[in-house]
Amino acid sequence: MSDVIRIDRDGAIATVTLTRPEAFNAINADMRKALIDTVAEIDADDAIRVVILKGEGRGFCAGADLKGGLPPRTDNMLETEYRPSLEGIAKSPKIWIAQVHGSAAGIGAAYAMNCDMVTMADNASLYMAFAAISLVPDGGNTWLLLKGMGYHRALQAIIEGQKIPAADCLQYGLVNQIVSEDQLEAETRALAERIANAAPLAAQAAKRILRNIGEGSFGDAFSAEAREQQVLTQTDDFREGVQAFIEKRKPDFQGK
Repeated sequence: MSDVIRIDRDGAIATVTLTRPEAFNAINADMRKALIDTVAEIDADDAIRVVILKGEGRGFCAGADLKGGLPPRTDNMLETEYRPSLEGIAKSPKIWIAQVHGSAAGIGAAYAMNCDMVTMADNASLYMAFAAISLVPDGGNTWLLLKGMGYHRALQAIIEGQKIPAADCLQYGLVNQIVSEDQLEAETRALAERIANAAPLAAQAAKRILRNIGEGSFGDAFSAEAREQQVLTQTDDFREGVQAFIEKRKPDFQGK
């Protein structure tokens, strides 16, 4: 069990909690390693379909812990200590949901936006804190902002080091829903349960398609869909879904 991350399992849902509340869950070396290990551990657990990522205490994550300074080769640290967990979430067969309260700042915002879905407290924000220390966003933040906000708004947010409030995050498509902070836990759990009860193989295929076709053409998307559909139509879950539809009952998907 890590001192900086806690994993709680409940049926098909795992909750991953960042547990450095005294540092607003700023990511230090221990947490970087723990995040890599956690993604791998979750991926290896066939019982888990959905993962909720959240922070303990007053905020989601304050970004990188800068108290110890940055190494001479920051690029190497990003590639070897951050990329494996961030790319791991993107490529994971599980559906990851970020539950954001307080602030998701710096690379903490990347962990939130990189999840497959995001719920957010109505008083929370994404904070592009890099400009204040004369840096550009990292951890994939530039790509995530560009995809969500478009070039003009993304560039302004980056240069001005903006705090993007929850209402704007929803408007730009950076998050799925915003709710009052006292309802955030319950609403995120409800979303996770709905996703966990969906057909898992189809959910995995949808994630693979959407993650891979963002820069492709209509034809690329059509072909990717066709490939995934061919595999899915040969599964027990597909046959169960059709049978349940005919029998007018709720399907019992087993992920097979």
